[in-house]
Amino acid sequence: MKYSIKTTRRAFLQSAAALSATAAWPALKPAFAKENTAVNLQLSWLHSVQFGGSYIAKDKGYWKDLGLDVTLTQGGPNAPVEPPVVSGQAIMGISAADYAASAVAEGAPFKIIAVAMQKNPFAIASLTDNPVNTPADLVGKRIGMAVANTPVLKALCTLNNVDINEIEIVPTQYDPAPLVSGQVDCLLSWSTDLPVAMTMQGVDNTTMLLADYGYAVHSQTYIATTDTLANRRDQLVALLKGEIMGWNDYQDDTGAAAKLTVEMFPDAGLDLPTQELQASRQEELMFSELTKEYGFGWFTDETVAENIETLGLLGIDVSADLWDRSVLDEALS
Repeated sequence: MKYSIKTTRRAFLQSAAALSATAAWPALKPAFAKENTAVNLQLSWLHSVQFGGSYIAKDKGYWKDLGLDVTLTQGGPNAPVEPPVVSGQAIMGISAADYAASAVAEGAPFKIIAVAMQKNPFAIASLTDNPVNTPADLVGKRIGMAVANTPVLKALCTLNNVDINEIEIVPTQYDPAPLVSGQVDCLLSWSTDLPVAMTMQGVDNTTMLLADYGYAVHSQTYIATTDTLANRRDQLVALLKGEIMGWNDYQDDTGAAAKLTVEMFPDAGLDLPTQELQASRQEELMFSELTKEYGFGWFTDETVAENIETLGLLGIDVSADLWDRSVLDEALS
């Protein structure tokens, strides 16, 4: 089946390296000189500390030392991850298990080769004086969300024996305003953005992670094609090695990661306090007992099985063949 390109949450931007002055005089270059291999890593969204570990890897020269010249291409609402990875313009992309599984169902030859977020970032955000602490607290509440995310709420309810018909779904834009103004009682959002925005505005809020109540969908996953796995494996291993080193540094100092992000992208409209809070909250999602024991990006047969179950509730049929840990094994060795 031919893979059809669809616009998702995330126009490939490819930058060219300037020729050095010595390029015109190849005979004068040392015999041992070797140019690093240029590769592109396609990010899933706009530049922010969400990708702080990647920025650290580039800033500290981890990839350069591994023989790579890495371009980090930002995504966005009109820049989906999957097309540049399928076409080979990007050697690897940052996606999510549900996106990857849906693309594979359409014929895309993807494999998930590592998992950055150990916990899915979807959360129910509420005001602290009217909190949603458990799925049962949703009964009788008005939840603001995109109607397209109804399967997510339905899956959460199924996993926790909650009748979704007892929850009022109110279509809203992705903004905390409807909650703050009292139009709704809670919001479905990522735990690292709308709750962070409210906290920065001085609005006391409570966040309930769906992952803490059985919603298992790997997020911020690294995807590559089967062709890349077969023919550019060494480059994938090196790229993951640099990622691992960068994210380990991120865990050691999330504040430094936030500061670097703001400095690297001065035109992105990022402010340091917000990036610091986002970085701190994101750290809790990306590191776990599994990563402590095995290393960054780890996943197991058990976590894959949990994903398959949750994806089934979302109406996405997938097999364990979608996941391939062999490159990660090499990168962590």
